[in-house]
Amino acid sequence: MGEQVGLSFDLLVNALIAGILLGGFYTAVTIGVSISFGILDIVNIAHPAFIILGSYIAYIVNARLGLDPIATSVVMLPAFYVLGAGIYQVYYESFERRGQEALRGLSFFFGLLFVTEVMLILVFGVDYRYVEAPYIGPSWRIGVVDLPLRMLVPCIAALAMFAALELYLSYTFIGRAISAVAQDQLALRLMGASPIRIKRIAFGISIATAAVAGALLIIIQPVEPSVGREYIGRVFAICVLGGLGSLPGTVIGAMLLGIIESFTATFYGPSWAPAVAFGVLLLTLAFRPAGLLGR
Repeated sequence: MGEQVGLSFDLLVNALIAGILLGGFYTAVTIGVSISFGILDIVNIAHPAFIILGSYIAYIVNARLGLDPIATSVVMLPAFYVLGAGIYQVYYESFERRGQEALRGLSFFFGLLFVTEVMLILVFGVDYRYVEAPYIGPSWRIGVVDLPLRMLVPCIAALAMFAALELYLSYTFIGRAISAVAQDQLALRLMGASPIRIKRIAFGISIATAAVAGALLIIIQPVEPSVGREYIGRVFAICVLGGLGSLPGTVIGAMLLGIIESFTATFYGPSWAPAVAFGVLLLTLAFRPAGLLGR
């Protein structure tokens, strides 16, 4: 009986740690959508496609030059930022300026999702691709806890990205303007800032986070072009669960979803994990529609 209790406790602790590490990764995947959807009110369902694009760039550089995937993603941040700023400008000129961003704007991002996916299929095919790094494979064992480095390193990188963004949004003029742009554009103009420029910067930042998230994804698992679809539901669920427009809420929502999925997969089987996780989301919406830290 004592052995069974000890085994159950070990399993419980490891499931909790695995959920926290998974939640850290979910933070990186979701934080860009939290900016575009939660702050800018732009339903960018193509975001996971840009994450997969980041994964493939990390794969190419790793395979040809042997560069670490996370280092590659940091180098690619300016390019992804410019890509995001350009996409927002097209979106604004074509839809937002004309007041047609609701349905036609959503169709625009659907198109981006499928165009990006098809381009990746044409170039790379549907075979799974992976990267090599010293921390992919080894684990640290601390007492009864196993810490796979392929999950621990992405979790630390994701939380570092969150901390940098939170500091930027809280302590810089542009960051505070991004936080204010969805609330009071008139006040923003009185402060001498153009709402369109601020939105362009914010959307560029949201797409830039996809470069890092893509590198973290291919560290955790091999990828192929359609893998991003698995995360569309999760990222919007985490945004709503944590509270729209709240980056700390995004982290909390990601951690909760990761822990719930880990516990469910450990004790009931992996197939139940998505259903239980989204069940918790529905309960949260029923009792607190604004989310955990929503305004």
